[in-house]
Amino acid sequence: MINLIIFSLSIILSYIFIIIFIKIFTKLKLIDNPKKYWHNRKPIPHSMWMIFIFVFFIISFFFIPHNSKLYLVWLFWFLITFVSFLDDFYFLSPKIRLLIQIIIWWIIWISSIKIWYISNIFWWIIDLQSTLILDIFSYKIYLISLIFTIIWYVFIFNSLNWTDWIVGNTAWLSIINFLIILFLWIKLYFTDNYEWWIENAEFIIKLCIILIWLLIPFWIFNIKEKILMWDSWTMFLGFMLATLSIISWWKIATVLVVFWIYSIDSIYVIIKRIITKKNPLIWDHSHLHYRLLNLWLSKKQTLSFIYIFSFLFWFSSLFFEKIWKIIIFFIIAIFVIFCPYFIKKIKKIN
Repeated sequence: MINLIIFSLSIILSYIFIIIFIKIFTKLKLIDNPKKYWHNRKPIPHSMWMIFIFVFFIISFFFIPHNSKLYLVWLFWFLITFVSFLDDFYFLSPKIRLLIQIIIWWIIWISSIKIWYISNIFWWIIDLQSTLILDIFSYKIYLISLIFTIIWYVFIFNSLNWTDWIVGNTAWLSIINFLIILFLWIKLYFTDNYEWWIENAEFIIKLCIILIWLLIPFWIFNIKEKILMWDSWTMFLGFMLATLSIISWWKIATVLVVFWIYSIDSIYVIIKRIITKKNPLIWDHSHLHYRLLNLWLSKKQTLSFIYIFSFLFWFSSLFFEKIWKIIIFFIIAIFVIFCPYFIKKIKKIN
């Protein structure tokens, strides 16, 4: 019953607040300059991420039991959103932004949100706390776990952030990933009887329900180019996705199955920038969606490509065995790296 109330409130409040604040932001002139980015449309309200996060906070405050995990989620998304807010308006240097992110992730690791081990698709478990241990004033720092946790957050943050350059992309990928975590924990909720496990499942299920049904109206308005979200939105979603995958008993590989499209694309782009002696942290047009758009595909066709493949990978992550996930990984790699070249050849033939 409570989950039904959360679902209903999330989608209703999300829709109502979007309608109200589109009018308020327009009257206050909080609108973008489309000519600056060569967009052929009317100016639309930006910074709608503030409404999304506000509604998320209100619903989570009243409908999720208050505990240390919820307080940590609130604290860290406030810090991350504040940094992103500064970046949106004052354009922080990529190096400064990365340094601030690393510091925040280090604090998160100390707070107990950390990756201890990885059960990967190749059937073995990697223990991240078995070697390289520092003992500082009786406090043990597991360096491999710390480094891996920081890399995970930085990687998810920047990979998701790079998806936001085509409207409707970030929200869709986030919805699919939160759906994966939701379905996995619903399954575990009904199959395990441990009290701690059930409490953790209820916490994650409620958070996922809020995020998914808040996201859907924003995704619809965003894809219709009625609102803009800016980087603070992707930073918040990246934090929630990376954090939920950790507290979901390290479901990192499962999340990556859907996110592999942009995970591999990010690795490909970073390597390409380094080879061409460009700063790997500075945005350019080398990402998958831009390579597809440069082949004269429309935005709808490009999004359809990404939507279809991400949905297929979502399906595979829930129902396929590990060997099939390995096969899918190589399929994704080929798709991300070579798909634009295949399309270009086909267009030449036609």
